[in-house]
Amino acid sequence: MSTTHIATLLTRIRNKQARVGVIGLGYVGLPLAVEFARAGFDVTGFDVDASKVAEINAGRSYIPDVPTDELAEAVTAGRLRATTDVTKLSEMDIADICVPTPLRKTKDPDLSYVVQALEGVAAALKPGQLVILESTTYPGTTDEVALPMLTEGGLKADRDFFLAFSPERVDPGNPTYLTRNIPKIVGGHGPSSTEAATLLYSQIVSTVVPVTSTRVAEMVKLLENTFRAVNIGLVNELAMMCHKLDIDVWEVIEAAKTKPFGFMPFYPGPGLGGHCIPIDPFYLSWKARQNGFECRFIELAGQVNSSMPDYVVERVADTLNNARKPINGSRIHLYGVAYKKDVSDMRESPALDILELLTRRGAVVSYTDPYVPTLKLAGHVLKAVPDAEAMRGKPDAIVICTDHSSFEWKAVVESGAPIVDTRNALRGYTAPNIVRLSGRVIAAVPTAV
Repeated sequence: MSTTHIATLLTRIRNKQARVGVIGLGYVGLPLAVEFARAGFDVTGFDVDASKVAEINAGRSYIPDVPTDELAEAVTAGRLRATTDVTKLSEMDIADICVPTPLRKTKDPDLSYVVQALEGVAAALKPGQLVILESTTYPGTTDEVALPMLTEGGLKADRDFFLAFSPERVDPGNPTYLTRNIPKIVGGHGPSSTEAATLLYSQIVSTVVPVTSTRVAEMVKLLENTFRAVNIGLVNELAMMCHKLDIDVWEVIEAAKTKPFGFMPFYPGPGLGGHCIPIDPFYLSWKARQNGFECRFIELAGQVNSSMPDYVVERVADTLNNARKPINGSRIHLYGVAYKKDVSDMRESPALDILELLTRRGAVVSYTDPYVPTLKLAGHVLKAVPDAEAMRGKPDAIVICTDHSSFEWKAVVESGAPIVDTRNALRGYTAPNIVRLSGRVIAAVPTAV
């Protein structure tokens, strides 16, 4: 029986006859669905958000990494459509789960979206289907959460149906590394599951890397992002240390990276943002605690990174104080509120924390961001202010949180307002109103009248 199911599935994948269902149509799911459609598969996207479904079916992309013309071509050709109807999962040969995995307020994993998706898959599961989980999670999720839900109806994994974990590795806004050229890690619940998932991804990805289990595949993603989080924590702490020593941390990093071996540059900033790097280390440390192991090193890095918005606000306070002004009542303008350069993603953006902290201390805040027209702050909607209007308003201080390529820094520097640059966006400028993330506060003190 198992030989028949796996042989049939592999043949359908090779012949591009397998019907692919992608659950979750965000930054991970939509690019993946488009790639499968581009490769010739019949693809159905599933999402609870009816507005996303409508946009896809109209051929309009809401994800910057997915060009509208590519999406429209796939939709027009009849290879891609979207729906909110999870019962249609019964028509799929493959169910690829790409839903969010946030943290609860207690920093524990929130698998509610994964469980909801698995409930839909389990209700529609039939012999011969391949189920893949891509959502970043702790080691053991596939075996401990997905497997029991999918086998409750009596089907056996790796015999009657196939189950694998393949971590998403998307870097939103990266024009070089896209879904098709980022190597894909695959770990199956048994050899047939690994074989099926490997063959499937090899149809759309240049390199597929099979590993021995779902747990290994789950751990790979957490290692990748914990590696970044820990090293960013190190350099953020170094930035705070350099401030005490009156040293420009950016100059230190630029000099250190001239070493051709044994050093990899990481850069400080206002804090960690995005869905993965601020969250994944907590998934790992939570799982470790369940097994009696304390991740002291990882958790310390998390504390350092989480403290950066407070550090930035203190730099703003020092800068205003040097100009004989308090935060309370000062007009403070932020450049960039998305979590990283040239994207609209606001998930876990440290700029939100900075805005909130400044507001609590009585500042009158505003922001400019071409990718984020509005945001919610303390229950109120804040609208983006155009560059020219922001400068006409003569803010008391400016904070650069995200260095979007479209920003014209010359005009910002020439405004004369003290600028706290958390991204080294003003490298090359030596104006006295520029305040680096570390080093002496050199903003000019206004002449007394």
